[in-house]
Amino acid sequence: MDLELALRMCEAAVKQAGREGAKISVAVVDTGGHLVAFQRMDGAAIAGPVLAPGKAYTSVANRVPTAVLAELTKPGGELAGLPGDRFVCLGGGLPLWSDQGENGRVAGGVGVSGGTVAQDVACAEAAALVWRTR
Repeated sequence: MDLELALRMCEAAVKQAGREGAKISVAVVDTGGHLVAFQRMDGAAIAGPVLAPGKAYTSVANRVPTAVLAELTKPGGELAGLPGDRFVCLGGGLPLWSDQGENGRVAGGVGVSGGTVAQDVACAEAAALVWRTR
């Protein structure tokens, strides 16, 4: 993950947000969950600067989309109690896989916050497409 690629990913998410009618924050992190790039659209919710990087980090740390964790962390779920100070288990975070695919290693993550869950996921997918087609 490098800055140029991370910025292109942010831009793709912001463009998708425009198509979705959402105002988002988007974060891209590296394999260690460290922030590489962040953008917040004018008028985006104030929680985005916390939630978007949190979703990106959570997807890297757990190697799954945060939408999957949202289901697993509900009361009575297999991972109930997982969310805490660092994990954000709401849809909109995606791990980014190395060239070996999902059986390989996580090379980074993207997190989006500010729209509906469906909008956040769509924007994260737009950013992930830039990663996959780099």
